[in-house]
This record gives sequence, structure tokens and C-alpha cells, in this order.
Amino acid sequence: MLIRSVAPLRLGLAGGGTDVSPYCDIYGGAVLNATISLYAYATIEPRNDGKIEIISVDRNEFMTMDSKPELEIDGKLDLIKGVYNRIVKDFNKGKPLSFTIYIYADAPPGSGLGTSSTLVVAVIGAFAEWLNLPLGEYDIAHLAFEIERIELKQAGGKQDQYAATFGGFNFMEFYDNHKVIVNPLRIKQEIIDELQHNLLLYYTGTSRLSSKIIEAQVESVKAGKEDPVKAMHKLKEQAILMKEAILKGNLDEVGEILHFGWEHKKQMAEGITNPVIEEIYETALKAGATGGKISGAGGGGFMMFYCPKNTKYKVIEALKKFGGEFRRYQFTKYGVKTWRV
Repeated sequence: MLIRSVAPLRLGLAGGGTDVSPYCDIYGGAVLNATISLYAYATIEPRNDGKIEIISVDRNEFMTMDSKPELEIDGKLDLIKGVYNRIVKDFNKGKPLSFTIYIYADAPPGSGLGTSSTLVVAVIGAFAEWLNLPLGEYDIAHLAFEIERIELKQAGGKQDQYAATFGGFNFMEFYDNHKVIVNPLRIKQEIIDELQHNLLLYYTGTSRLSSKIIEAQVESVKAGKEDPVKAMHKLKEQAILMKEAILKGNLDEVGEILHFGWEHKKQMAEGITNPVIEEIYETALKAGATGGKISGAGGGGFMMFYCPKNTKYKVIEALKKFGGEFRRYQFTKYGVKTWRV
């Protein structure tokens, strides 16, 4: 028997960073995101020899160990071990499990599409399918958040886990005590199609360690630094503006709203941008894009640009000199899915 799971990566369209504590605990956060046709995958193959084997296909990492109630968190494939430890503790009465798990993601960690969190959601989904666990969408997303952010202490926000679990276009609200409200948006298909046509996804060719940027952002809020906090207020405002523009089909405003957010995001922490990113951004604007942003915390990874009418072809041509890669995608409607073979 095989148990499979797949969860979608996401584009953060507006409000990114306001889902990170302590900002959202103090002021409340808001994010608009949408899942795309890039995925994280997990396959569990049960075994009965008292062994656990973890195989990361895309990163060419693997390890085999004896099955036990708690695996050591030692920097090697910790996301998978963290999920296993919590599943065994909470849902299997502390009894160890024996299996091989294969994991794979369509984008590298640090690329800004929520890869790590999406992988955690996919792995939880696979275990839930295998063990018939009664977990709803909010349960899976919150469990993924607790494992990654609290137990493994990996810096970041809350939006990625909820996007991967729920799927589609969502306006998310974040409050203290880890309260999250997911508001699915009902958007006409022709609006989604036009947004998809005009929104270019560009991979700079470099990943980055987002935790350092996020830690700097957290310290700015804790210290009460005026400019970074004001910038986050503006990004929360950006999420509301983007929601209204897309719902009403006012797509000509999307680029301007992205640009508004980008100008404020750069004030949140050091390392979000650099001279290369700035040159790419300015080149895209000169070629016809009306706005854009870097996906995720910043510093590298994917960028996106809104190119109205037929300007995207000029933008593609103009950015070729930087040696990056344009990634084809479609917006998706569904979150994590599981099945058995």
C-alpha cells in the first residue's frame, strides 16, 4: 500500500509579513494569497521491519534509522522528523511507526513560495490519510504551524500553512493567541484568467535564508521601531486594497498596489532587497510592468511582476540578460489532497 499527498505552493499577493508574530499579536495582520500549480509531495510506504527511511528526492538527501517514539532533531530532515514526533505523540499513543517516506517539492527551500511549510502540510496529510485521523483544514494548518514555528523554532509567519491546506484565493486575518480566520474569495473565472496572464513569475536563480530577514523584522517590532511598524501597517492596508481590486475586477490597479507594497516592504528589515533585485525591478518597470514584488521574506528567490495588456512579452525580453527563469503556473482551487494506492 502507498499513501500519497500533494499540497500547493502559494503566491503572496499582498500583506506578507503581517502574519508574523509579534506584529499580528499586537496589531492584527492581513494577507491575500493564492495557490498555484507548483506542489510539495509526500508518499508513505508502510513497512514492518522496525525501520524508518526518509528520502528527499529533489535535495538528494536520505537517512535510515530505527523506529522509535521520538526521532532526534539534529538538523537533518528535521521537518519530517518533527511531524513524525508530533503524530506519534498526539495520535498514536506514543507507539512508533515503521515506514519509508518520499518527499519532493517543485521549488527549492528559500525561494519565497512557502515550500517548507507546504511540505509540512503534505506530510501531515499523508499521515492523516494513513492513520485515518479526524483532522479538518484548520486542524492541519494549525498543527503544521505549531510543528514548524513553535517546536522546531523555524522563523516565519502563519500564512503558508493555511494557504497549502485550504487552497485557492484567500484573504487571511491573523490575531493574538494564534487565531487565524481564512476568508475564501469568490472571484469570477475571467478575472482569475486575466490576472494569471498578466502576473509574471520570475525566479532570480538564488535562494535565501529567510529566517535572518524575518528575525530582523521581529526584533524591529519588539523594539517598537517606528518606521518598520508603519511599513507593516501599510502592508496590511495593501492586502485590503488588493482584495477589493481583484474582487471588483479592477485589475489595472493591481500593479500599482503591488508597487505600493514593495516600497513599504523594503522598510521592514535589512536584506529584503539588494542592488541586483533593484536593477531587475527597475528593468521590469521600464519595459512596461506597472508593479511587482519579491515573493516571501525577500533577499532572493521568486519575484513577480504585473504586466497589463501585452507588456509581458517586452518584460520577458528585457529580463533575459539577468539569467533568471520565468516559471509557468496556473492558479489552483484546491488545498492539500490525499489518497491511497
